[in-house]
Amino acid sequence: MSRPVNNSVRPSVVIVGAGPRGTGLIERIAANAPELYGDAPLDLHLVDPHPPGGGRIWRRDQSPLLWMNSTAEDVTMFTDESVEQAGPVRPGPSLAEWAAAVRAGEIAVDPGLAEAVAALGPRDFAGRRLQSAYLSWVYERSVASLPPSVAVHEHRRPAVRVSGSRAGRQQVWLAGRPAPLLADLVVLALGHLESELPPEQQELSDFAARHGLVHLPPAFTADSDLSALRPGEPVLVRGFGLAFVDLMVLLTEGRGGRYVEGADGQLTYRPSGREPVLHVGSRRGVPYHSKIGYELSGERPPVPRFFGPAQVDELLARPGGVDFRRDVWPLIGKELGFAHYHRLFTAHPERTRMNWADFEEEYAAADPGSPALGALAGAAVPDPADRLDPDALDHPLAGVRYPDGEALQEGLRGWIEADLARRHDPAHSPDLAVFLALLSVYGQLVRIGDRGPWWHGFFSYLASGPPGPRLRQLLALSRAGVVRFLGAGTTVTADERRGVFRAGSAAVPGEWVAARALVEARLPEPTVERTRDPLLRALYADGAAATPAGLLAVDPADARILDRAGRPHPRRFALGPHTDARSGGAFARPRTNAPAFRQNDATARALLTFLRARATRTVPASPRTVTVPAARTAPTPEDSHAADH
Repeated sequence: MSRPVNNSVRPSVVIVGAGPRGTGLIERIAANAPELYGDAPLDLHLVDPHPPGGGRIWRRDQSPLLWMNSTAEDVTMFTDESVEQAGPVRPGPSLAEWAAAVRAGEIAVDPGLAEAVAALGPRDFAGRRLQSAYLSWVYERSVASLPPSVAVHEHRRPAVRVSGSRAGRQQVWLAGRPAPLLADLVVLALGHLESELPPEQQELSDFAARHGLVHLPPAFTADSDLSALRPGEPVLVRGFGLAFVDLMVLLTEGRGGRYVEGADGQLTYRPSGREPVLHVGSRRGVPYHSKIGYELSGERPPVPRFFGPAQVDELLARPGGVDFRRDVWPLIGKELGFAHYHRLFTAHPERTRMNWADFEEEYAAADPGSPALGALAGAAVPDPADRLDPDALDHPLAGVRYPDGEALQEGLRGWIEADLARRHDPAHSPDLAVFLALLSVYGQLVRIGDRGPWWHGFFSYLASGPPGPRLRQLLALSRAGVVRFLGAGTTVTADERRGVFRAGSAAVPGEWVAARALVEARLPEPTVERTRDPLLRALYADGAAATPAGLLAVDPADARILDRAGRPHPRRFALGPHTDARSGGAFARPRTNAPAFRQNDATARALLTFLRARATRTVPASPRTVTVPAARTAPTPEDSHAADH
């Protein structure tokens, strides 16, 4: 039996996951340590096979063609005065401000990024390689901000298991290492994970294997091997969100195609001849809405109003639990509607026929989800295009039928063109107010816990769509015949007799497309029951609780992992999309009271408070004798494996 390495008698924390979430937690530890921990010794062990800062998803070695889907000014890793937290605000630059500092010579980056930095404006969409450099810089700055008594040890290996009693130190076992790291506390910041295939996907995979077909299941697109998708062949694609956009880019520009802009501003795609033909469909049948291409002027919507802390308190106090559709969705709909109409009445009053104060009074009095809200909007807003119907937004092609496939292509191009025009026209600024309300809603939902994939899909469809230029490219690919639309309610079947996949939709009844390749363009559903991550799988087998949606259950107050009796583990924490407190991205839009920042702060303070008592009882290890800033690690005499790369 292996003897655990004596990582030192110093207090220690193991953080599994060195991506943006782990980096954000370190930033908060550095911010809170002076108040809660002083100059006591502490070892932070950061475990991840990928470089810290970007981690796996935002690692540097991705195609330079892949972009972020947020503008540079809307990306930050730092808290500001809007964040409701107990810890101190430590301001820092947004991605746009960081790039400006690089251009001014105040921050050094890899010379290979100079051109990208020079071209990046505040409203531009950065490449992921540039975001990786920003995240690496944030990580190094956060580590440098830690007190001198705190040592950081990087371990470029995956963690495979956590053991230890609730009352004692934990053992974190790493792949390829015979003895575990010892830790007083463990934090899982695992990010997006792979999972075993659910039954329907496994059946399709087995069908593909029997017939020599290609089936690419849900995955992070940048990690997928697309070489089996052959030039000119039809490929069925199920999913029309950001994973599809990445797929589209890698199979077109990534294979040598290019775009030419005409005098009228319209793009034309020049194929390389190496592209497959992508037949894409989904439940909605349309791509996610374009990112909004203008800034809000004037008054911001005063949210939360109808879905804030008081409403969440009431929901959590209800006996029998909370049903999302029955209890939560009507409140969300009323909140989004309030933001929409507040903006319409204050910025575009000529398109209304009621005084705002009167409208607001009647709107507040109407029950959430009631016909009275629709009747009020109908009386006060003449143009139906100026009214908000969240349910209709979720089904944009409901009941729409086309006589044939070519009519469907024309109809979908028209929908995308209209979406681009609307999302770049300030005359429709209530759309931006709804976006801000969605961010507010997301922040409140963290306390309720995860309510399944539908809400996340709806949020992403409205608020987390692709940059406008990507949809212009999609239109060009459609005109070139490289992309073909399948329509809403897309279904895929396995034709055993013919040995092919077939796809069709209600948009063109009776018309089907056959193909020897099927790509599921979406991330795997985060689930502890089917995860391929051995650490998370072992935790679940050992008694950690999962929600009905399959997510790891955590205490919303400080992210401690819950067992199946609802007890929080005193020494184990989890943050990120594999938990029921998932809160959107690990980085956020400035001045939006980002839930991830609030969670990071609460967890950091819980860690430091727990460790403070232990630090007063331990004998500090010998002073650090080696400081290696470039490697961001400082081994202690007791642990010769501290810098484990």
